[in-house]
Amino acid sequence: MLREITIGQYYPVDSALHRLDPRTKLAGTLVFIISLFLCNNILSYLAATIFLLAVIRISKVPFSYIVRGLKAIVILLMISVVFNLFLTPGTVLWQLGPLKLTREGLRIAAMMAVRLIYLVIGSSLMTLTTTPNQLTDGMEKGLGFLTVFHVPVHEIAMMMSIALRFIPILVEETDKIMKAQMARGADFESGNLFQRIKNMVPLLVPLFVSAFRRATDLAMAMEARCYRGGAGRTKMKPLHYRTADRLAYLLLLGYFAVILAGRFLGGRLVGMF
Repeated sequence: MLREITIGQYYPVDSALHRLDPRTKLAGTLVFIISLFLCNNILSYLAATIFLLAVIRISKVPFSYIVRGLKAIVILLMISVVFNLFLTPGTVLWQLGPLKLTREGLRIAAMMAVRLIYLVIGSSLMTLTTTPNQLTDGMEKGLGFLTVFHVPVHEIAMMMSIALRFIPILVEETDKIMKAQMARGADFESGNLFQRIKNMVPLLVPLFVSAFRRATDLAMAMEARCYRGGAGRTKMKPLHYRTADRLAYLLLLGYFAVILAGRFLGGRLVGMF
């Protein structure tokens, strides 16, 4: 399961989405996440589904590779669905003792599951089509106006970029430690869920040691290269918006308008039929 995490990884391929300015992709991801929380009926979710499938097609990243990242959130997804199914008051459809399955709970659970799945896929698409350096430059340039309020934009962008870059590295390190301990007789596969979680505890100490060692090496490397923050630094590849980016912003505005229309008008249209 550890190798199935796709957030933080970069998939190198030549596509229109890869060539977009990182600021455009960051804005698109933010708009898509906001739109998911505005969806409240079938029509709005259908629009989000069509938009997401179109973006996946444009990215040229294999759909199976993107969906593979959902295996890491199966437990969180199940907990969210079960809680919404049986703890939401409303019209009872099925009851077994204190457990009640309601129509409202079924609707909310379905919406929550789709929202969480789309959220993970949308976030993964951003990191799969954008390198860590591009993410740093895009965040720093896009949030540059906050420097007027003395916000350390460059440092924040650098920390987030390093955090995203460390996700696949720590996942790979965890996998190596697990295989080393399994070769020495450790068992991570048998037992119930709680037993498996308990068996994972011995992984934490070597994993934290490895993480701190990598962080120390990175800090020493940055200091050896005289890194002093973003003040006065220039870019080897300055960011510039192109025609494709302007077109992407227009498509984002159109998509967001469709989501708003689906939110406020979709319920009425569905009720009429």
